[in-house]
Amino acid sequence: MTSTVLPAITRFAETDRADLIALWEVCGLIRPWNDPDKDIDRKLGDAAGLFLVARQDGVLIGSAMAGYDGHRGSVNYLAVHPDHRHTGLGRRFMAEIEAALTAWGCPKINLMVRRSNTDVTHFYEKLGYQQDDVVVLGKRLISDL
Repeated sequence: MTSTVLPAITRFAETDRADLIALWEVCGLIRPWNDPDKDIDRKLGDAAGLFLVARQDGVLIGSAMAGYDGHRGSVNYLAVHPDHRHTGLGRRFMAEIEAALTAWGCPKINLMVRRSNTDVTHFYEKLGYQQDDVVVLGKRLISDL
């Protein structure tokens, strides 16, 4: 049984690393071409960004990475453990990210959702996000393989 106390959202600490990677695995966020350790290390090099985790009863149950490049904000690795979904934790992460980005003067957030992940698309739509008329292009500069 989970606690009725809302989980605390805090900044990532190095002691969270193994639990965070396990969470991302459970949530299906890890892909062979993205080494999660390298993604964590890269985010830790971003002094201006947000790297948040949530724990409940000592268990890491959520995460989010966000940043701002001076033009647009971005959100990555928003994850809530399947046993803790539909509790408002994802909304709390996004509210905290939106408040921080607004305080930094960020006019808009961009985020990417895999086309097949319709549950997550619906989640963001409920928060007021809509599909923009853009094409996302990518180019791998460093291989994680």
